[in-house]
Amino acid sequence: MKILMIAVVVFGTIAVFRAASDESITDPQFSSSKHTDRKSSFACNMLAMTPEIRKRHFEEVGPALLKLKKGTRELADGYEFEFPADEKTFQLLTEWAMQERLCCPFFEINLRFEKESGPLWLRLTGREGVKGFIKADGSAWVKQ
Repeated sequence: MKILMIAVVVFGTIAVFRAASDESITDPQFSSSKHTDRKSSFACNMLAMTPEIRKRHFEEVGPALLKLKKGTRELADGYEFEFPADEKTFQLLTEWAMQERLCCPFFEINLRFEKESGPLWLRLTGREGVKGFIKADGSAWVKQ
């Protein structure tokens, strides 16, 4: 069941990224400047996920990622978190990121692998106030 769930998340993530990139190329209304003009409040939308997904997000995926987190970098506009660059961690991070952007649309979320088999990084940034929100709401994440 877990493998099926992970597969759905991974393939869903790929489909969403493909659809978003295709729309932005073919439809001028999907330009990046239109997306950056909107400003949501600094409040989590707890209704953005089903109760089952929310429970998994906060009680399983988040805690699993906290155990895997190797380090934290403070940035001017947010934080960056270091993780091992293995497939399982990447799958957990993509699942977490897709769910997190539903409830907290004010985050800019980036995942990147460093060259030469380096670590995997989760970067959470955003407009003014996001860094303080992360520090207050995600204090367990920010700890070194």
